[in-house]
Amino acid sequence: MFAQLGRIIIYTKKIEEVADFYCKHFGFEELRFEGDRIVELVSQGSGSNILLHPLSAGRKEGQTLVKLVFDVEDVEAFCLYSKAHGLEFGSVHDADGYSFANTKDPAMNSVSVSSRAFAFANR
Repeated sequence: MFAQLGRIIIYTKKIEEVADFYCKHFGFEELRFEGDRIVELVSQGSGSNILLHPLSAGRKEGQTLVKLVFDVEDVEAFCLYSKAHGLEFGSVHDADGYSFANTKDPAMNSVSVSSRAFAFANR
């Protein structure tokens, strides 16, 4: 028996900005239901959806230690494309047979693009 990761929750005071960020830069589509305070960002690939949940009092943006990692075959090309569309990543890092780069979303959550899934796909 197994369970597949279907959704990731991001707690934020910046629902609209964060929704726009993931829709614009990572191809998600917004799904809203009347009377529901959660905004669901639906993956257009085979990945997990993101739920944007209002941040409760007493918590700070980016306080939770979570990083969203998006799989891309060519990290450098994705970062150049993203820069042309208003999203800056840090340096591209080479790791053990793959590369990655990091940025932050508007709520200061860590976001990474990585070629790891493709590097180890045939092993």
